[in-house]
Amino acid sequence: MSTSTPAPRRATGAQVVPALLGLVRFQHTVFALPFAFAGALMARNAWPPLSVLGWILLAMVGARSLAMAINRLVDRQVDARNPRTASRHIPSGRLSVNQVRVFALVSLAALLVAVSQLPRITWWLWPIPVVLFVIYPYTKRFTWACHLVLGISIGIAPIGGWIAVTGAFAWAPVLLWAAVAVWIGGFDVIYALLDVASDRVEGINSVPVRFGEARALRIAAACHVLTVVLLVLAGVAASVTWPYYVGIAVCAAILAWEHLHVRPGDVGRINAAFGNANMVMSLVFFVGVVAEVAVA
Repeated sequence: MSTSTPAPRRATGAQVVPALLGLVRFQHTVFALPFAFAGALMARNAWPPLSVLGWILLAMVGARSLAMAINRLVDRQVDARNPRTASRHIPSGRLSVNQVRVFALVSLAALLVAVSQLPRITWWLWPIPVVLFVIYPYTKRFTWACHLVLGISIGIAPIGGWIAVTGAFAWAPVLLWAAVAVWIGGFDVIYALLDVASDRVEGINSVPVRFGEARALRIAAACHVLTVVLLVLAGVAASVTWPYYVGIAVCAAILAWEHLHVRPGDVGRINAAFGNANMVMSLVFFVGVVAEVAVA
């Protein structure tokens, strides 16, 4: 007699909010948020007003939640056919498409409220990341460079933090943007190792699918070497001192550990590299920036 696992029940009432937080993997906001705050601190080499940091926080939460909601909506059919992702909230039926659409609109509203309280230039620039959020899920259908598009969209965070304080561009946040873009692109290449077989069947493009798993890891490593170089150049452009560079040295060590640790086909190691190592690295970078401001 065969048995089957019952399908998850749709979230209702008070269950909806925890389900939505699970959908967007709210804890992963920590990847980009420290870089947004770092951009804000480096802009003046001092702590901005708490109100500014609060609006930056709201903008980041809104943007991150919007990006993930769009990604889950666009990829819901592909996710349903992938054994690893079939249990996600939309394919499994825990959340409806309309519930996620409403959540995306609420997230966009939070972003707009935040930028309305920041320098006027942010109001004119907010469509850029939103357009990238919409484009990114589709890039996987036609180019293996999709990882870089993801990095570019999330990497805007430090520019956003800088402009929220100064209302103007500068070379330092642009270099931080580039650093975050190749860092995220690199670890997304590692994460894509989990779905190589499914992606080949579905016609989804990625660096591991195009170049093979071993070469993909070398490409990811090259991205992370470039990340360290760009972070150093950003520090030079911002005229920082030794605490910042100590933080970068620790970040480099974390990235080195990540690449020594990960192995193709080892799900546990890939998840640890994707989640734990990169989360710690972003926090270490922020601590280095805070230490820099403290000694200034």
